[in-house]
Amino acid sequence: MVSARPICLKVNSIFFYFIANYFPSMDYSELQVTTNFSFLRGGSHPEEFVDRAIALGYKEIAVTDRNTLAGIVRAYTAAKGKAIRFIPGCRLDLLDGPSLLAYPTDKEAYAHLSSILTKGNLRAEKGECHLYKEDVYEQSKGLKFIVIPPDHLNEHYEFDPGFVKTLMEYKEAFNQDIYLRASFSYSGDDHKKLYRLSQLAAQLEAPMVATSDVYYHVKERRELQDILTCIREKCTIHHAGFLLHANAERYLKPLEEMHRLFREFPDAIYRNKEIAEACQFSLDQLKYQYPEEITSGGRKPQDELIHLTWEGAKERFGDHIPKNIQSTLQYELDFIQQKNYASYFLTVYDLVRFARERGILCQGRGSAANSVVCYCLGITSVDPSKFKLLFARFMSDARNEPPDIDVDLEHERREDVMQYIYEKYGRDRAGIVATVTRVHWKGAVRDVGKAMGLSLDAVDKLSKSEYE
Repeated sequence: MVSARPICLKVNSIFFYFIANYFPSMDYSELQVTTNFSFLRGGSHPEEFVDRAIALGYKEIAVTDRNTLAGIVRAYTAAKGKAIRFIPGCRLDLLDGPSLLAYPTDKEAYAHLSSILTKGNLRAEKGECHLYKEDVYEQSKGLKFIVIPPDHLNEHYEFDPGFVKTLMEYKEAFNQDIYLRASFSYSGDDHKKLYRLSQLAAQLEAPMVATSDVYYHVKERRELQDILTCIREKCTIHHAGFLLHANAERYLKPLEEMHRLFREFPDAIYRNKEIAEACQFSLDQLKYQYPEEITSGGRKPQDELIHLTWEGAKERFGDHIPKNIQSTLQYELDFIQQKNYASYFLTVYDLVRFARERGILCQGRGSAANSVVCYCLGITSVDPSKFKLLFARFMSDARNEPPDIDVDLEHERREDVMQYIYEKYGRDRAGIVATVTRVHWKGAVRDVGKAMGLSLDAVDKLSKSEYE
């Protein structure tokens, strides 16, 4: 049983009550937001959360999807240039301990958080992430953690001893960077739970932090979030029962409402701001560094690209390369050098070379066909001497990113090329990029219809109707 410190708690409460009342401009930042990037859990898009937070007067908002950072880019983009600061975060669901909300304070800490998630994804099947406490302990530097307590107290109106024991372990591992989440679930025992949590916070010196545990940006999305839960749990809305949230309170609340809810624990609001101010990492601090491609003869990447391009030009046009082709090649090579994209072109060239040496059908397409360099490297097959090409469609000063070079590979042997990439660069430097897709009309109607308990023939008829 946790021993209470009534005198210490009373002093702290008076102190923070004084701060909250005499500094009314104190803000609140929502630090626990689950978006639709927590698959079949969140009921709103990251952009919707950002826009709603701005409308409510928030200065900061975080996104903490489950075992993923997938939603932070859209939230960051939505907040960029607006009167709100976005805080990247993540909820780490552990297999051997209470879940943690993790927030990087700097770029190095963001790398640590990414490494934790990578490790968890590599050891699990697609769509899952298996994480353990030791994984977090090894990469915890620079991260702020909020521990998510059990939803309910035990029969003695106390927290389970196992949770308390693990919390002590967390405190030892994370030291001053650990906090306890305080949220209202409106289940009838919130005040008892928060009181026990405040006792635990005082004993372990792990302060409480206020959050709303948000799943949708406005309360009207509650119905959609319920349906998503039914789809995830493969049940109908009539049999979901306690799988659903008990009420529609998982929405982004007004600032004054959060201050009202935590009027007895103003330190939880204060600590909320403390974490927000400590987490100054932003995605705009990240700069992509393309690895230098392996070259032959000790050449630098640009020299290797020049050598291969002119060798390819001789193969395409013979010893007498047309003057207009020579000038175009020189212009493109100079532009590539200016943008420092030589290694990128060499990587694509190497993949095409490997495919053709193995007899794997491949062909470059799209805007890359406007490049004479791509033609000479064998990436594309559009003869620039026969067509009027527009290099600006492929590369220009207006785009501060590498151009798109799309290469189609025959389906049956695509895996051979993928394995070549893994073998050459190592599995710690190469991976498959995920794409975000949306369920089409028919699929969405079928999923929702099943969750609503409609008959199969009704679902089939609705899915075939036109979208209006």
